[in-house]
Amino acid sequence: MNPVLHSAPRFASHEGHRDALTAAIGGALYHVQEEHGELVFGIEREQVEDVLRLLRDEHEYQQLMDIAGVDYPQRAERFEVVYILLSLTKNHRIMVKCRAAEDTPVPSVTPLWYNAGWLEREVFDMYGVLFDGNTDLRRILTDYGFQGHPFRKDFPLTGYQEVRYSEEAKRVVYEPVDLPQDFRTFEFTSPWEGADYPLPGDEKATVPPVKEVKVTEKPIETGSGPATDAKAAQRVAPASTGGTIAGQGHGDPAPVETNIPAPGAPEPTEDSPGQPPRQVNAPETSGATTPDHSDPRSDTQSDRRDNDRDENR
Repeated sequence: MNPVLHSAPRFASHEGHRDALTAAIGGALYHVQEEHGELVFGIEREQVEDVLRLLRDEHEYQQLMDIAGVDYPQRAERFEVVYILLSLTKNHRIMVKCRAAEDTPVPSVTPLWYNAGWLEREVFDMYGVLFDGNTDLRRILTDYGFQGHPFRKDFPLTGYQEVRYSEEAKRVVYEPVDLPQDFRTFEFTSPWEGADYPLPGDEKATVPPVKEVKVTEKPIETGSGPATDAKAAQRVAPASTGGTIAGQGHGDPAPVETNIPAPGAPEPTEDSPGQPPRQVNAPETSGATTPDHSDPRSDTQSDRRDNDRDENR
């Protein structure tokens, strides 16, 4: 396969282009600089068509790639119209820009490039810049009846009107903007790096610093000491070797024979000697605790409870 030979270099260099184009533009040039790897030429607004024709015919910048707008509200001539040109034979791009105001039209370059018609309409639609000589200067991006120019810095982000389909009218209707909530800003900071300012809600997590840390350094505050250690070393009952408790490493407590008799059941309070009489008019409760054998139902209920207890055993 034969290699394709082309006069355009693979990588374009600015060497020689800046001086040659500066000399060619001459008095129409008011500013030139190299920015972001591209040459930018500022020219007078009235000579836009003549300068671009010169660059196309004599310096081989054949194509108009785009026309862009920039808004600087603080300037007297607040708009800048930027033309981006491409030379196919040189593989080189340049930017040519001029200044304009709302009431100062820019000469149209539609006689030089046919695609300039739509590009100028976009700049007019977004910024409101007028182009003298464009016979079809209509809006091209916004809707019919749109008010204002959305790329201006003083244009509100929410706009003035909202569009929706009305089920009642069975058509698209225009209404003033009605926001159900205030405009919100979103945080796009990396969660790994974090923001250098408190995010909403973080103020709840702030803990006030502790002036004095409370610690239990004295034995009287902790309950430790020789007496506690000796009490802990005493065995309550010897361990049995017959079985172990899982996870504890000790056997079950073994019964210990002592000479201390087991305590009996306490005597009823009402039968204890020296019990003072009741001070209230409440009746005695012996009927509630002592079964009445004269009632046959009491013996039957007592026998039923005994039988149920035997069955449970």
